[in-house]
Amino acid sequence: MVVTEGRPTPNRESPSLDLLTYLKERKALIESALDQALPRMEPDKIYEAMRYSLLAGGKRLRPILCLATCELMGGTVEMAMPTSCALEMIHTMSLIHDDLPAMDNDNYRRGKLTNHKVFGEDIAILAGDGLLAYAFEYAAAQTKNVPAPQVLQVVAWLAKAVGASGLVGGQVLDLESEGKSDIKEETLTFIHTHKTGALLEACVVCGGILAGATTANLQRLSKYAQNIGLAFQIVDDILDITATQEELGKTAGKDIKAQKATYPSLWGLEASKVKAQELVNEAKAQMESFGEKAQPLIAIADFIVNRTH
Repeated sequence: MVVTEGRPTPNRESPSLDLLTYLKERKALIESALDQALPRMEPDKIYEAMRYSLLAGGKRLRPILCLATCELMGGTVEMAMPTSCALEMIHTMSLIHDDLPAMDNDNYRRGKLTNHKVFGEDIAILAGDGLLAYAFEYAAAQTKNVPAPQVLQVVAWLAKAVGASGLVGGQVLDLESEGKSDIKEETLTFIHTHKTGALLEACVVCGGILAGATTANLQRLSKYAQNIGLAFQIVDDILDITATQEELGKTAGKDIKAQKATYPSLWGLEASKVKAQELVNEAKAQMESFGEKAQPLIAIADFIVNRTH
């Protein structure tokens, strides 16, 4: 199913899946789980700040991918929900920190004031730290009916995705590349396969690990995720140019203002759109051997390349 301007139109890959209903239902499950996972405690201010950003909405695409992959591999929503919540906590931490004045310096996220604009930079930093630490605690302590070695493997994947060999490393190179006019495609791809792609890959692979997927299937899932991860970032770069602040829920056009290297700046808008579609097609090809059961992941790949925010 392809999503165009926020509305689904059927295609032959996913004829029976109503993607928007699927995403809405899964998002509701995740929102409820996140609310229960992080109750208010003392000191109240830090939990208020953590909940402010964690419960601020968004597509919840990362936890949805984890749930969908676990089910594809024969697992259940219940098995994957703690890890899905942990992934969203990690993602939220990255947004809080990314918006700080020392980083991308943004005032809005998901249509609301950024965390540091509401609680101050000090509390925002600590809120991100709190979410990061709690993500590992929650995944490790709350995952049920999954063998301990698989839970341990998931924790290791999460740590690698968020660390210096993943999100942090990509962010560092992204900051170092600002204002430079000679950034090459290889560098830009490295930035985004780490800053954006590593966590998306963890979402998909961890869902498979929890369900006991074979090594061969984990490799297929990894390739799928790597392709949609890079496509996701290319579309983000495009939307930064073509969408409004109201559509994005954050400041539009900030990549140009910050003199960031982006795919449209290297290839142009049309070539970037073509490349994103090629990556999505490659991702979907990895799902062919799974048949009808892979409809959600195929439809999500189409959603990524056709999204408007």
